[in-house]
Amino acid sequence: MWAIAATFWLSGSVLLAQKDKDKDKKDTEEIVSAEAVLWREPSDISSRDLFLGPGGEAMKPDLSKVTFVKEDAKGYSVKWNVRDGSGRKWVIKLGNEARTETAAVRLVWAVGYVTEINYLAPCVHIQGAPKPRKKVDRCENDGFADVRFEARPDGVKRLDSWAWKGNGFTGKKELNGLVVLMALLNNWDLKDSNNKVLQVIGTDGRTERQYVISDLGATFGKTGGPISHSRNEPEKYVKTRFVKGVEDGSRVRFAFNGKQGELLDHVTVADAKWIGSLLAQLSDQQIEDAFRAANFTPEEIQILTPAVKARINQLVHLPG
Repeated sequence: MWAIAATFWLSGSVLLAQKDKDKDKKDTEEIVSAEAVLWREPSDISSRDLFLGPGGEAMKPDLSKVTFVKEDAKGYSVKWNVRDGSGRKWVIKLGNEARTETAAVRLVWAVGYVTEINYLAPCVHIQGAPKPRKKVDRCENDGFADVRFEARPDGVKRLDSWAWKGNGFTGKKELNGLVVLMALLNNWDLKDSNNKVLQVIGTDGRTERQYVISDLGATFGKTGGPISHSRNEPEKYVKTRFVKGVEDGSRVRFAFNGKQGELLDHVTVADAKWIGSLLAQLSDQQIEDAFRAANFTPEEIQILTPAVKARINQLVHLPG
């Protein structure tokens, strides 16, 4: 009897192992056959809604009831998994990076790069929320202030990180343009673990791998080393330099001090002018809307918008 039972158990184990192996093989085949996407040529830059961002009106979280699910203890910021009033899943970020990431995503998306979908809520009440592991701003009735919601849509698989160096886009203007955009935002935290590959099934039924920067919080401050860099400090951002000049008539020198700054050594004048030409299609109102969506104050928006425009103009007016 035991021998028969053991045989059935072993047979079941073998079948389950084979099923897992077949599933892994299928997933691998899907990933291999998927199109890799970093950037799509936008035809509507001047009309894009930078207040609602890549998710538009349809993806906005339902704040009528937000419920704590679990904590994500990794990284600088306090991050929690939550569900909104309609049952959709989100990762929220509390603290100093919430505003900057919300604005940065909108500017990156505006010129054609694939991004996360996010929104910022000025004040949210979260049922079942634990005590945050670090100090964060609060709002009325024991709510949480400036909460960034990042979507976790059904049907989107979150795969591994992607590296800034040695990826399929190395040497192409699209990647160099993204690096320039990171310098424009003063994103000093260019580490590979901040990047994510999302496997998405498009409206046409085709699978694609989207190469997104999943963490853009270390922006709109000052670049520098571990002690001197900052985030979410508009008054420091507007005082920092961006373009130093052009070297040998073909390479742009940037006043950037951050992780993997050597990526900027490979940016040509043509690459910089290309991303500049896309950014130049944004109006002052669109740039203001990106900061307004992130709950920057009117005074902060008044200094940030012309600072961003000035950096865009530096790219557009590079010699050559």
